[in-house]
Amino acid sequence: MQVIETRIDKESPEFKRNYQVMDGLVKRLREELKIAREERSEKAVRRLKEQNKLPVRKRIELLLDPNTPFLEIAPLAGRGMYDGGVHGGGTVAGIGVVEGKEVIVYANDPTIKGGTIYPIGVKKALRVQTIAMENRLPIIYLVDSGGAYLPLQSEIFPDVDDGGRIFFNQAVMSKMGIPQICAVMGLCTAGAAYIPAMSDEVVHVKNTGAIFLGGPPLVKAATGEEVSAQQLGGAYVHCRESGVSDYMAEDDEHCIQIIREIVKALPPQKKEDIGQREPRPPLYDPMELYGIIPEKISTPYDVREVIGRIVDGSEFLEFKALYGPTLVCGWAYIHGYPVGILANNGVLFSESSLKATQFIQLCDKRGIPLVFLQNISGYIVGSAYERGGITKDGHKMVNAVATATVPKYTVIIGASFGAGNYGMCGRAYSPRFLWMWPNAQIGVMGGEQAADVMVSVKNDQLLREGKPPLSEEEVRKIREPIIANALKEGDAWYSTANLWDDGILDPAKTRDVLGLAISAGLNAPIRSGTLGYGTFRM
Repeated sequence: MQVIETRIDKESPEFKRNYQVMDGLVKRLREELKIAREERSEKAVRRLKEQNKLPVRKRIELLLDPNTPFLEIAPLAGRGMYDGGVHGGGTVAGIGVVEGKEVIVYANDPTIKGGTIYPIGVKKALRVQTIAMENRLPIIYLVDSGGAYLPLQSEIFPDVDDGGRIFFNQAVMSKMGIPQICAVMGLCTAGAAYIPAMSDEVVHVKNTGAIFLGGPPLVKAATGEEVSAQQLGGAYVHCRESGVSDYMAEDDEHCIQIIREIVKALPPQKKEDIGQREPRPPLYDPMELYGIIPEKISTPYDVREVIGRIVDGSEFLEFKALYGPTLVCGWAYIHGYPVGILANNGVLFSESSLKATQFIQLCDKRGIPLVFLQNISGYIVGSAYERGGITKDGHKMVNAVATATVPKYTVIIGASFGAGNYGMCGRAYSPRFLWMWPNAQIGVMGGEQAADVMVSVKNDQLLREGKPPLSEEEVRKIREPIIANALKEGDAWYSTANLWDDGILDPAKTRDVLGLAISAGLNAPIRSGTLGYGTFRM
């Protein structure tokens, strides 16, 4: 493999300006993450202490092996939604190491609305279960939830991707042989009661943990019986009488120790061998990415400079370097794992689409995971390109992405617009993980283009009606709200709040995050199905 030769001038005004802008975005990211981790009411924190419970992040810290990484999933889910206080969608989730085994953890935060489940919390739970199933990761539930947030029940209960799907997935995971371990550390009310009931093993904390389909108020309303939470579904009830729970714990710390013992007793993980080698850091400092990424998303740059700060030794074997140059494809290693990389260097033409299709097929046949670095405004448009077959050639690329059986990992490092999002493995194409950089934007098209399209459509309508075109003032009134709305609903913050991604990344940490994700993915077979492709329109 050849070493990517950098051409970046770190002393240039452009580099320094870019660095300052990205540094500001990363600082904002850190502030947003700090708010999500720490902003809690004094009342909720005080009540947690009175109940002798540990904060959710302390529970996770004790659960994980010391000095091991925790790859948090969707930490800013729900940002700005509801009353602005449902941080992380009311839960903390991520991939970590317990007793030397990679697992995924899903934990309610009882200091957020008493752990009640909001619609975005359901979406996050389903995402966590999808990650567990795709990567064959044992899942540990730390349950402390008052059940569904009833004022929004119509958004939580009835549909195919609502709350009931959580328990459907639990049944499927059980059939797949994926271990599910549940800690009952607080209330497991209504639907939340099925999480322990459908897990393989349940650890129940005395005096604080309680499992019941209907809590004391509902029991009293329905039957007239007056009963406390512990009498109704405490540890003694479910460990001695019902048999729902398997282990009784004295407190949170004891509960977590039991879970660690359970995980220790699980069979060893058999990870796929894809020809790993000894990891090597890039030759160039990943922090230099701050100065490489332009302030304006439309400003072009050489994406090889990004690749050179992510891959081992900055080494990259480029595939078809002279053909279809607006898409860079090639082989590299990330933390010792072989990968095939597809990275945008401009709009997608027929040539770049065909190159991508061939490259994806090669990686798929060889069992090499795919990494997509998205910065794409879309496929080329125009009469000449339509006559040249851009639609059918773009279709080949989309087909290959959709049907590739190896793990796929996507990072949106800039623009992600239109069908380019599809061809570069957007969320709808089931990458194992998808992240965004804080400068990223996503949408059907950019705000400027959308505004121009709407002005053009209106002028065409006026022309057909025999009326004069829009005045400059009328054009401004159409353009400004469209651009403003596109910026609001297309930025990384809006995306991550709605769980269109798995989180916003500090660009300098992209390499490490990809390494953790690829490692987790190797707990599952390298191929998710049989090799083969649909019809390629010739």
